[in-house]
Amino acid sequence: MIEIKHLTKVYKLNKKQMQELHTKNNKKTAVDDLSLTARPGEIYGLLGPNGAGKTTTLRCIATIIKPTKGEIYVAGHEVQKESEQVRRKIGFLTSDIKLDPQFSTDYMFDFFGRLHEVPEQKLKERKEELFTYFGIKEFAHKQIKELSTGMKQKAAIAVSLVHNPDIVIFDEPTNGLDIITARSVMDYLRKLKAEGKLVIVSTHIMSEAEKLCDRIGMIIDGKKAAEGTVEELLALTHTDDLEDAFFEIYKEVKGEE
Repeated sequence: MIEIKHLTKVYKLNKKQMQELHTKNNKKTAVDDLSLTARPGEIYGLLGPNGAGKTTTLRCIATIIKPTKGEIYVAGHEVQKESEQVRRKIGFLTSDIKLDPQFSTDYMFDFFGRLHEVPEQKLKERKEELFTYFGIKEFAHKQIKELSTGMKQKAAIAVSLVHNPDIVIFDEPTNGLDIITARSVMDYLRKLKAEGKLVIVSTHIMSEAEKLCDRIGMIIDGKKAAEGTVEELLALTHTDDLEDAFFEIYKEVKGEE
């Protein structure tokens, strides 16, 4: 389970960032008093436009950045006080963290497997399972830089799951992928859910969230604007699809007619 309690993250801006954002305020609140709970056996989606705070939230969960305020519990472990235990429980994937282009997928998989203290036999079994599923086997000895965008993404997913984590956190997992590769990634996330794992994903692709997620938290300007199943969100906004529901909620938050 992931429990987020009143998460706030404030960044200090440098002069260049202040100019780019056309502001005189040297602080930016990326996440603002966010609370939510995601449970084992479900796919929870963070849905919102670019800059809404989705990635910041996931990085806080994954212990990469420290919250300014609030608490986050991952499988009962608080992210700031028990960060090592949290990292053992999660698999984290974001496009900002890339595999070293000089090494092969095979090498990176073994490296991170040993880092996670996966026994050698289990490591071989995990490699066989994941490389077969994602069609990586014939490219496993190629350098990462030689792979296509889709193959790099599938390699990164395989490496992030090397230790068979109970909680999977993926930031925009299908961003930039072709339709075939994106489908295989979505199908694998459903497989993880069927195994009883907790999957939390961020996306700005409405159709993807509608098909994939059991529950959705809509984040706008760092705040949770709405939460529920797709059916609940449609009923709340009197709309027929998630994209229309999102825009209704967005207009309400922004005070637009």
